[in-house]
Amino acid sequence: MLSLNKVHHIALICSDYKRSKHFYTEILGLTVLQEVYRAERQSYKLDLAINGNYCLELFSFPDPPLRPSRPEAAGLRHLAFEVNDIHDTHEYLTQKEIDCETIRVDEYTGKRFFFIADPDLLPVEFYEK
Repeated sequence: MLSLNKVHHIALICSDYKRSKHFYTEILGLTVLQEVYRAERQSYKLDLAINGNYCLELFSFPDPPLRPSRPEAAGLRHLAFEVNDIHDTHEYLTQKEIDCETIRVDEYTGKRFFFIADPDLLPVEFYEK
């Protein structure tokens, strides 16, 4: 049987690198591990971490096509982050002028959660610990 250890990272392609870098680092607080500009691809690759753990690659490419988030389609649905306090997270993002959905309760786990959209309208979920 195949033995997987963990999810190593998730890769996102953004339409506006500067805007997405600001969102993921300044708003969500991910830390930069490495930033590389690949001239042959006209592309940035930004490696990001949560609590020192590598988790997200942010890429830029010239004129990437948009990927629809709504209506829901086959493929990657959303990116989810665990948080300690769902109300504090909701309030923080609202103060940063991020449009937040209403906090809901997962009917199976009883945990609270809500969604926002990243700069490319990718659904981002915050789920309480």
